[in-house]
Amino acid sequence: MRKRSVSSGLFCDKNGFTTVGAAIALLLTLALVFSSAQVYRINAASAKAQSVADAAALAAMNEVAEFTIVVRLCDAVVLTLSLTGLAAMGLGVVALCTPVTFELSGTLIDAGKKVLDARDTFSADAKRALEKLQRALPLLAAANAQSVAAGNNKDGSSYVSLAVLVPWEGDEVSVGSQGAFDEVEGNVDARADDVRAAAEAAEAAAQRANEAKLLAYEHDCGLSPSRCMYERAATLAGMAGAVNPYYGSVDSWSFSVALNRAKAYYAARLSQEAPGGASVADQARSALRKRLYEYANDQMSGAYVHETEGSFSANFPLLPKNTAEMRGTSLYEQAVYPITSSDAGLIMHAWPGCPNAAGASSVGSIAQMEAGNFGECSECGFTASSMGKVAAASSSIDNGFEYHYRIVAEAAQEYQQAREELDPLSNQVKQSASGLFSDITDAMRQAGQQRIAMRPPGSQGVIVLAADVGSVPVGFQSSFVASPESMGARAAVSAATLVEEPASEAGNVIASVLDGLADTEGALVGGAGIVLDCWSALLKAYADGQQALTGAVSEAADSLPLASASGLGTWAARALTEAVEGAGLQPADLDAVKPLLVNSHHVASNGEGTFCATLLSVKQRAATDSGGLFSMLVGGVEQAAVEAVSTNGGKIEVATISILGPNGPQVPIEIALPPPVADATTRLIHRVADGIRDVYVQVVGVKVWE
Repeated sequence: MRKRSVSSGLFCDKNGFTTVGAAIALLLTLALVFSSAQVYRINAASAKAQSVADAAALAAMNEVAEFTIVVRLCDAVVLTLSLTGLAAMGLGVVALCTPVTFELSGTLIDAGKKVLDARDTFSADAKRALEKLQRALPLLAAANAQSVAAGNNKDGSSYVSLAVLVPWEGDEVSVGSQGAFDEVEGNVDARADDVRAAAEAAEAAAQRANEAKLLAYEHDCGLSPSRCMYERAATLAGMAGAVNPYYGSVDSWSFSVALNRAKAYYAARLSQEAPGGASVADQARSALRKRLYEYANDQMSGAYVHETEGSFSANFPLLPKNTAEMRGTSLYEQAVYPITSSDAGLIMHAWPGCPNAAGASSVGSIAQMEAGNFGECSECGFTASSMGKVAAASSSIDNGFEYHYRIVAEAAQEYQQAREELDPLSNQVKQSASGLFSDITDAMRQAGQQRIAMRPPGSQGVIVLAADVGSVPVGFQSSFVASPESMGARAAVSAATLVEEPASEAGNVIASVLDGLADTEGALVGGAGIVLDCWSALLKAYADGQQALTGAVSEAADSLPLASASGLGTWAARALTEAVEGAGLQPADLDAVKPLLVNSHHVASNGEGTFCATLLSVKQRAATDSGGLFSMLVGGVEQAAVEAVSTNGGKIEVATISILGPNGPQVPIEIALPPPVADATTRLIHRVADGIRDVYVQVVGVKVWE
């Protein structure tokens, strides 16, 4: 085989390489190393611009987040003030129903009016302040973004940023109409005197009714083991168990208990009646007692007690306690007594078994005896007063059942008369109060719909343009890579929006109001203290909606001394609580909000105007009219920011809550300013605005931002 020859050249010889080839390879390698290092350096510097843009976007949205929290806080204040004022007026109506709380009712109603006035004042102040802040919000957000961007200035970097809120302008703030509850106040004022007068008269009638019922209860069974119907029935008739029940309290007792006991007693006595001895006199008295028990049983057959919550009627037959009363009963007219004749004339006997009644030719009545000329029987001694004496024996002193029964029967009549006065008055109070409670419930339902609603600048998010226009050394200077001594401007686009952050009990949007109330709780007493406690309870449980409202009203009502004879106070408290349950208040949004980085496309797609349209079009070059747009946007809010900002401790006071007027607790609602604004005068606002206007000029020529 023929051996192939190897040629020798400039880059390669028989050994595989030449000095020239090796030198060129080394030079290429070094060029690639330095080029890669330069690319890394440039990319690292550019990446920092993106990080700064991201931080500036979050900083800008922090201002929108704080503004959103303040809006929600103002909404909480407006709603809870509305509900507290209406609840206070409802509690005032409740207090009208009880004499003990008559004076307190005026305090509560006046406090309710003051709270509603405070609501209107706060709403007006909050509307003005929020609208002013809303106009300033774009520049406040831009100032905070610029502050964060400038904080990264080192090693020659000089960052400028422009934060554009989407949308740039917010909608008008809506806080509901002032004086929305004037009709409720007018209705309460118009009916208050009538409710109070009717409640006062009802209370007097209720006291009489309760006194009569207590007296009847005591003589039925409440005096046991002393003498009473319960004790006498057990002793005289041997009654026990269900026919002779005992009640330990007048609250569980009713007049029907006494009536049923009397019915059972006279039935038992009639069946058990027997002479106390063998003498004619004993037998005569027994016969007359039996006649009395028969009469009592007949009367009891028509007796009744009909009682409801709103009415009472009863028929307790009154048995005669002497001869005079006996003449007014059927006992006087009953022709059941044997009549005999003798030499002395006509004689009437107590019962057919009288020894002298044998051979009686007719029967007569006690009325006939008193009208005619009758003699007295020598055996039974029956006269016109004999029956009266039998009735008087158990009716005149407390050892007789009839003595206590008569007291109960008379008390039932007094109770019925008192109830006949009480029930119409009570119904009048309930009807008027229920109407007012219904008005208050409707107003609460209306309050639940009259919330602070707004769509502020930045509600959809923010887009930040950040650029480093400083003279940053390129680094890695060498003969291998041609480059300027410093890098050109580097720019980046970032975007952020707001997301909900679940609130904790101590970290929700009303925590600051509760902190402001902490020093005043317990300092107010009486009606003012009740109203303040009610508002505090509503604020604490604001997120619970209807449950919070019902609980706060119920708790406030429980603090009133509503015990009374008529029971109208406790009824009114229950009726008010039931009424407000129909308000249907929905739970409020207490969550705080926090900024979150998102793709700028998501924010720009929800915006309007040239800026968002330009960004979305992803043009291959910077839009030359953007600078004019930015300058116009900045100029439009610069003056509003100067007017809105008051650098008092780095905060702007939105409004002050004066829940009970100028002499009551004062709770300010404030919003913090971004550091570059809070730490200087309005001159800084102008300087920041001028810096933002210069952004476009400093970044002209940079390729499209991505």
